[in-house]
Amino acid sequence: MLHKSTFDFLRKLKKNNNREWFWANKKLYDDARYDFEVFIFELIQKLAEFDESVSGLEPKECMFRIYKDVRFSKDKTPYKTNFGAAINEGGRKMPYAGYYIHISPAECFIASGLYMPPPDKLLLVRNKIASKPNEFNKIVENNEFKKYFGRLWDGDTLKTVPKGFEKDHPMLKYLKLKSFIAEHMTSEEKALKKNYADTSAKVLKVLKPLNNFLNNL
Repeated sequence: MLHKSTFDFLRKLKKNNNREWFWANKKLYDDARYDFEVFIFELIQKLAEFDESVSGLEPKECMFRIYKDVRFSKDKTPYKTNFGAAINEGGRKMPYAGYYIHISPAECFIASGLYMPPPDKLLLVRNKIASKPNEFNKIVENNEFKKYFGRLWDGDTLKTVPKGFEKDHPMLKYLKLKSFIAEHMTSEEKALKKNYADTSAKVLKVLKPLNNFLNNL
């Protein structure tokens, strides 16, 4: 289970996002990161019960670094103020649809799917959705999917029809997506409950058919 001290560290980091404070409080970071690592280990075990592709993954293969790449960013603060992990076959660096968990005092959520695939893979996904609309609709119109996720995230969407597709295609709203992600928002209070790994796995299990669809192109 996650501990309040981890969220307290992230709160302090947000107020003191500079290298001097960070290194003076490195022990707090190490403890918080270890807490998140233990939680991710537990979550991997839960996910592996229904998805063998993540079996045997180590948390460090999934967890993102807290250090930011600020070379092309207007925000020059050096550290992220959240912990995140991508749990998919081969770990976070592999280009597969998988599971994601994000915790911070500002927001906590779990998600699944495929984020910003490269153009060649994006075209394969769009072609599959266009050619198998019933299969895809069965996933995103499922009652449990709607209960936990509502709909696919539409934060990255084309304003025009993607090249090669009809403007009146019945699946157009999905064909215009650049990412295929479903998110379930929660709270710090719920993330601190002892059974958060269990409840997260239960919710993410609903998205295994989406991952299967996106990975089997």
